[in-house]
This record gives sequence, C-alpha cells and structure tokens, in this order.
Amino acid sequence: MPCDPPPAPADQSFAATPTGGERDGATAPPAVVEEVLALRIALDQDLVGEVRTRFRYAAAAPHEVRLTFHLGRPDEADWVFSRDLLRDGLQSLSGQGDVKLWPAHCPCHGATLHLALGSPHGSALLEASRPQVKAWLERTYTVVPDGSAAELLPSDEELAELLAEG
Repeated sequence: MPCDPPPAPADQSFAATPTGGERDGATAPPAVVEEVLALRIALDQDLVGEVRTRFRYAAAAPHEVRLTFHLGRPDEADWVFSRDLLRDGLQSLSGQGDVKLWPAHCPCHGATLHLALGSPHGSALLEASRPQVKAWLERTYTVVPDGSAAELLPSDEELAELLAEG
C-alpha cells in the first residue's frame, strides 16, 4: 500500500468494549471480545483511506471472528471467517478464495496485516496494525483457549436430539 502519514487515532484503537462476564464483580473472562480499529484501505494506486472496523469474537461461535466495516453507515458490511485463519495470517500467507491474509512490513506503518477480501460486489485490500490485531486475538484466547473450541459445540447426541425435535 502507498505510504501515507496516518492520523494519530489510527495508531490506537477507538474503543475496546469487552462484554459479558459475571455480574457479581468476579473477574471471569468476557463471553465476547470486541475492539474497533482503524484499517487503511487502498482506494487506488496512490490513495489510501481509513475504515473503522469492529473485530468481534464470541464464545457462542468459537471458531469464527467477525469484522464489521463502515460502522454506523448504511453500507455497513460483516465478514466472517475462522479464528485460525486470522491467527495463521499473522504469521504467513493464509486463506484462499474470498479471504486472504498475510503479514507485511511497511516503512510508514511498521508491522502490518494485509487483508484481501473479494466478493461478487467487488474487492478490497486493507491494512491493519499487526500488533493491535495480535493483541485482540490473544484476548480471544482468554475466552476460549486454542484447541478447546470443540468443547463448546453441541455433542453428536445433542445434535441428534435437536434434529429429531425439528
């Protein structure tokens, strides 16, 4: 992406809003981890814009992360993909098809994560602060540790019971 001097808020998250947990003051990890980050988006070869993006992880859907772009606008859009894909993309090229992620180093912005998204409606190349995304992702592992997501899913017996009631 072209180098541009980012505004000061782009280097920090706009909000960190973990939700859930115990109401009695206990320090249980939240059931949802959310953070709004400013991502840079390539608008053309020499023009870069900024898009506020909510990163959301919920224990109720332990294998997925949800990114919501254009917060509060009529064209707000959600992209859902695997938490493992995001984890792998912080280290090396990850994904295929509609979602591809890879780490990079930009002389202007330092360690970055590139996200290439494609759909029938168009495509976008975005760039995020790799340290910020990594810190958010690490918070998701306090909610559901790596390898334990399968324990939160219904068992075969529970699924059979649900289908039988269906």
